[in-house]
Amino acid sequence: LDECRASLAVHPRKLRELSALRASSSPGGRFLPAFCDALTPLFEVLRRSPASDRVARFAAAFASSSASAAADGTGFLEGFLRFLLVASAAAHRPARFRSCQIISEIIMQLPDDAEVSDEIWDEVIDAMKIRVQDKIPAIRVFSVRALSRFAIDEEDGGIIDIFLETLEKEQNAEVRKTIILSLPPSSATLESIIESTIDTSESVRRAAYSVLSTKFPLQSLSIKQRTTLLHRGLSDRSTSVKNECLRMLKEEWLVKHCGGDVITLLRFLDVETYELVGESVMGVLLKDGSVRVQDGQTIRQYFTANTEDAEQVSSIKLMEAEVALYWKVMCMHLQAEAQVKGSEAATTTGTEAAVYASEASDKNDLLDGVLPSTVAEFVDLVKAHLSAGPNYHFASRQLLLLGGMLDFSDSMNRKVASSFLYELLNRPLEHEVDEDGNQIAIGDGVSLGGDLQWAKAVSELAKKVHASIGEFEMVIATVVEELARPCRERTADFMQWMHCLAVTGLLLENTSTLRSLEGTAIRPSEVLQSLLLPAAKQKHVDVQRAALRCLCLFGLLENKPSTELVKQLRLSFINGPDLVSAMASKALIDLVSWHGPQELDQAIGTEPSDANYEKTQFAPVDISDLNDDDLNVGVLSILFSGFHKDDWEFSPEGDNHDNVPTILGEGFAKILLLSENYPSISADLHPVILAQLVRLYFLEESKELGRSITHISPLFFSVISHTP
Repeated sequence: LDECRASLAVHPRKLRELSALRASSSPGGRFLPAFCDALTPLFEVLRRSPASDRVARFAAAFASSSASAAADGTGFLEGFLRFLLVASAAAHRPARFRSCQIISEIIMQLPDDAEVSDEIWDEVIDAMKIRVQDKIPAIRVFSVRALSRFAIDEEDGGIIDIFLETLEKEQNAEVRKTIILSLPPSSATLESIIESTIDTSESVRRAAYSVLSTKFPLQSLSIKQRTTLLHRGLSDRSTSVKNECLRMLKEEWLVKHCGGDVITLLRFLDVETYELVGESVMGVLLKDGSVRVQDGQTIRQYFTANTEDAEQVSSIKLMEAEVALYWKVMCMHLQAEAQVKGSEAATTTGTEAAVYASEASDKNDLLDGVLPSTVAEFVDLVKAHLSAGPNYHFASRQLLLLGGMLDFSDSMNRKVASSFLYELLNRPLEHEVDEDGNQIAIGDGVSLGGDLQWAKAVSELAKKVHASIGEFEMVIATVVEELARPCRERTADFMQWMHCLAVTGLLLENTSTLRSLEGTAIRPSEVLQSLLLPAAKQKHVDVQRAALRCLCLFGLLENKPSTELVKQLRLSFINGPDLVSAMASKALIDLVSWHGPQELDQAIGTEPSDANYEKTQFAPVDISDLNDDDLNVGVLSILFSGFHKDDWEFSPEGDNHDNVPTILGEGFAKILLLSENYPSISADLHPVILAQLVRLYFLEESKELGRSITHISPLFFSVISHTP
């Protein structure tokens, strides 16, 4: 044993010598007592050291070797295990630690054909279950390792239950990591392992991804679980965790379960629902070089020519959602690489610059070979998918984003694209008809087609096609003017109102100043007076909400908020239905953040001296009984009174962001965080706001509120950490 302390290299020879000595001893002799006596000093060492660990490993290797475990009638292994079990229950900490260490090593090294009685194993399991609760973390680690081999084959689930219970309350990261590595794959352990991917310890998170990679096939995980794991792992702050997640994605999911086909992998991720995750997966695989354009792969392969007729007619094969996402991300990646190489070529000289320029040229040539050959083909491709119905809406949007990579310098290309954009902007909102024959708009009615991403794709293409100064505003304003005619004539139904407001919002979102709308088909004053304010007074709730959103965008573009605009937002917040009040509160918070509360109050004639800027409390306001003509109450007091209204309605299936208290809580938290930007708000009001946020955060009267308050948790804790 002394010689084994010095080096692991002598262990094989010493194992043979000790085995020969044991074989020469008579059955029932003194070998076991002598061996235990010689090993006893190891249990007295207070400090763990490499030398003592080598002796422990030697003892475990000897006990678990095939010669030691053979049924030769001496019962050495069982006797030695009982000796260790006695030490595992000792009050002396080093004795418990060494016994658990050696027991775990024996169990991990023991051959499957070792003949050990069930009775001794029951004693070992019972003793290690007790030691899992030991106060020393290192002892808990080895006891978990000792039980791990039994957890795989057990039927009653007792060990797994102990592991899961311990994992929930365990404070030591090394113990949690060992439990994660010891859990067998099953539906009972999967959720706990997935939860460990957000553990505070980097090593635990890495271990969780390692276990998920090796023990759980891709098909055994739900789509939600797959996307959650990738979202967490690929955005983890630790490089080692990211690498482990990437290894799982590449080596296990992509290569092993999908045969290296990235399209098949994207099908497992439901990219229509989890688009951002799909884009992240494509991005990291492209950056790593695991995915590249194969020879013959191109978007043009979806155009098939029919030459049977006298005139050649092209037909288009529709893309699946995964294929469309693949090509969008691939083309964006090629374009970004070409731009990077081009920039590097411009900032270097000589041979290095020539190399970069050549690489940029290759990337551009590859991109040109992948994209549709003409703008007309691009338009036909998108139109074909739009005409295919809602099932291809996602693919249509992915393909629409490719338009930003095409060349519109030619006047004919611009003409074709401009005509296509006109069709898109005049495309009516999608809707359904209920049992009573009423039309129901699909989407939130706030953005083009009810899809924020679709509206963004249309605006990006429009800005690319109409890139000259003022041209974008001129073209979109012309469409708004056409759509606004039935609205101004009061002959429009709610769907026409929604469509007009959607395009108006698109215009206001992408305009830097109202001056750019002067001289267009519809002037800013007409937009406000003839369209937005009348829309805010419509009976249909969705029309009101869309109008209030546009009023907010309009107010953000004004140098000073107009009187009619502020009055309407104020009135909608006080008297509107809950969904309308929610949109009005968003608008008022945004305008307060942009212009300041004093500007909004002055717009409606409230004098600063009558407002709350120099007071220590907000004016008590009951918005349920507030007179519409009472303009002496400041906007902050009105918004703050929303916290005290107790009859807000909350839909468990609705969006948390539509809850008025949540919106107000987020808004006032931002006001506190950016208080230096609002000198007109008295510092004496800051404790009042903070106290209300604390009450809101800990409110327990409503389960719906409890759900919605989680949205402002990060802001709440930011306020706490930044408040003196």
